[in-house]
Amino acid sequence: MASQELKHRTRDEEAEEEIQPPKDTGTTATRRHQKKRTAMAKRGLRSLGLALALPLSLTLLDISLFGSSLQYATMKKPFWSPPLWALHSACLASAFLMGLSAWLVWAEGGFHRNPTALLLYLGQLSLSLAWDPIVFQAGASRMGLVLCVALFGALVGCARIFRTMNPLAADLVKPCLLWALILSLANIVLVLPLV
Repeated sequence: MASQELKHRTRDEEAEEEIQPPKDTGTTATRRHQKKRTAMAKRGLRSLGLALALPLSLTLLDISLFGSSLQYATMKKPFWSPPLWALHSACLASAFLMGLSAWLVWAEGGFHRNPTALLLYLGQLSLSLAWDPIVFQAGASRMGLVLCVALFGALVGCARIFRTMNPLAADLVKPCLLWALILSLANIVLVLPLV
């Protein structure tokens, strides 16, 4: 008798049962799940805000303290040399993009898996912040050219390591590489002024 009440289950029925979540009779589990997702989203927004605000504020402070240079503004430059305001705008854009890129890597857990990524990010941030005081305040334009080469190398390293963790983060580094080249060209103008 018991064997007559047994039902043969097919694979499709088993798959349907696995896909459908169990029905919740109460709404407390649903509310808990929504609260947990909301808390995670708030933490994500806070960390994104910090990842963007820190490099941007450091770059703004660097520009306001060391970014004005009468030597660069008054010197005779070739037509392709960027004006000072364009250099500073590109510095801010690069700081924004690198902060966003670093946040994407951090969100994937990349800095824990590969600490070299964090070192390269902090290295490029330090090098980009050091350029204004060294070139405009100290007047060491040859040392600034060395900084530009090191900055370009750090950005290439960031792009390679970030690609293994988050391809979008690596793509955000590409405009920063262009910025490093523009910064190098501006620095070459300071090293080899036109006669």
